[in-house]
Amino acid sequence: MLRNKWWKILSICLLVYTVTAGFLGKVPVKPILNEGIRNLYFHVAMWFAMMIFFITSAIYSIRHLRKGDLKSDNYAVEYARTGIVFGILGLVTGSIWARYTWGAFWSNDPKQLGAAIALLIYLAYFVLRNSVTDLDKRGRLGAVYNIFAFAMLFPTIWIIPRMVESLHPGGMGNPALDTKDIDSRMRMVFWLGAVPGWTLLGTWVTTLHIRLRTISDKKLANV
Repeated sequence: MLRNKWWKILSICLLVYTVTAGFLGKVPVKPILNEGIRNLYFHVAMWFAMMIFFITSAIYSIRHLRKGDLKSDNYAVEYARTGIVFGILGLVTGSIWARYTWGAFWSNDPKQLGAAIALLIYLAYFVLRNSVTDLDKRGRLGAVYNIFAFAMLFPTIWIIPRMVESLHPGGMGNPALDTKDIDSRMRMVFWLGAVPGWTLLGTWVTTLHIRLRTISDKKLANV
């Protein structure tokens, strides 16, 4: 059983390491960012995890269109759901960070607006699915829309915000977090703790939801 649970134990260890370093570890003293740079382990790492979940969801949607199996559709749905949760957490932690760096929780920054639009597009994915009762049609229609939602991530989050003036790092005239802003200790916590830790936690939660959905599907099949 330990062989099947090792990655869950690893997830807990990495998150304990991340949270401890996030609140107690030493960070570079930088103007404007100040202690807020600690949010790198939470806000930015959660966005990384969100992208991983959305990519995985899109892959399963493509697989469902090719094979038409219910399992791939279930995986696509649950990974999209987890991606939305991490996206919302990313927005919340980003708003808290903005409050102490920009002076307001929400300033209609292009990056904030783009992220909100992207999440609304994904939320519409579930509205669309719930409006269709036929399982086969729901799966195919949902898969097509899920791929569309994934494609919309790039203009809303990565392309348009970089083409206009933005307070958020990565916008025109405001380069992304410079490598000189974080030291080797922060890089180690971010890449070896935060990103894999949050990703494994999200995967853990997703697998639980997939099991529940599988059990529910079996019960409906036996009715």
